Amino acid sequence: MVTEHTPRTAVVTGAGSLRGIGRATTHALAAAGYHIAVLDLDKEAAEDTAREVADRHGVKALGLAADVTDADAVDAAIGEIEAALPPIGALVNNAGITSPTRFVDVTPTEWDRIFEVNVRGSFLVTHRVAGRMAERGFGRIVFLSSVSAERGGGVFGGVAYSAAKAALLGFARALARELGPSGVTVNSVAPGLINTDITQGKLDEERKAAMIADVPVRRIGDVEDVADVIAFLARPESGYLTGATYDVNGGSHIH
Repeated sequence: MVTEHTPRTAVVTGAGSLRGIGRATTHALAAAGYHIAVLDLDKEAAEDTAREVADRHGVKALGLAADVTDADAVDAAIGEIEAALPPIGALVNNAGITSPTRFVDVTPTEWDRIFEVNVRGSFLVTHRVAGRMAERGFGRIVFLSSVSAERGGGVFGGVAYSAAKAALLGFARALARELGPSGVTVNSVAPGLINTDITQGKLDEERKAAMIADVPVRRIGDVEDVADVIAFLARPESGYLTGATYDVNGGSHIH
């Protein structure tokens, strides 16, 4: 557990949504002792998450607007975090967008946008913080992939989304090898069907019931189910866990 003797900051991207995995993750990490920095396209949402976390957990929290696909914006935001909060010890690459478009209908513009946010965004933020983590000899980096990357879509994401989330798996595994000797771990979390704003209202009751019936634990996942796994990976005690993918799907896609 992070202690007052080792104050560290966790950066969570895309954590503005009220019912999102990102916001739940900020709470889980703050409960574990991390100070929190929230990056989101929506400045007010990022600030709201930060206020909520600070009030509930008594940690320092900062909410900033940042487009993770913009290198200058990322550099400026991380600079603000470094100036205002303790050293960055954890990064959760949560910012992402999905697309259900069939492959034969997807345009190059849409394909590029999916990769811009999910892959380039993760690259830019990780590239900005990883070097200093390695210099300090401690870091916990977590990528949000998806069950779609492992099973090949079939839930909400189409080919573009599945391909982008699969790219993150390779990214994380290779980076884990490179940064491991410096005390920095890199892992992926692959959620299945989770009850978020992305899924709200997009499943008719018949399909929803059929999907739940195929889940061994017989329910859709909650954002806290994912956040708790991320917080576990971010602990100092989890230093022997790296290069792995942790499925959070209630057993629906056992492989």
